[in-house]
Amino acid sequence: MKVLLVDDSGTMRTIQKRCLSKLGIEDVTEAEDGVQALEYFVGNQFDIVLSDWNMPNMDGLQLLKEIRQRNKDIPVIMITTEAERARVVTAIQAGVSDYLVKPFTPDSLKSKLERWVTSNA
Repeated sequence: MKVLLVDDSGTMRTIQKRCLSKLGIEDVTEAEDGVQALEYFVGNQFDIVLSDWNMPNMDGLQLLKEIRQRNKDIPVIMITTEAERARVVTAIQAGVSDYLVKPFTPDSLKSKLERWVTSNA
């Protein structure tokens, strides 16, 4: 499974990579904002995108919209501290596949991944 991991916090990316590694997922490309993530997305094939919402340059919602213009099918999971209903609805309307609220456990990440990429997990 090839994962695009997008978060402006290096610490959060490290934590998420550790969780992914525990699940046997080692092929992880890291991006620190939506601009960098979109460059990677356009030039590569990914099985899933894990994206933070609040980032500089291009936030997760804008990244989601850009990804959906290019690929309607790839699972995009928003990982964020933003849990208020209006924000969740906005993300769903933009085409997010799923939502994971920080802080999360490796088990909750695993269940989200299994839901979206069962055939490759």
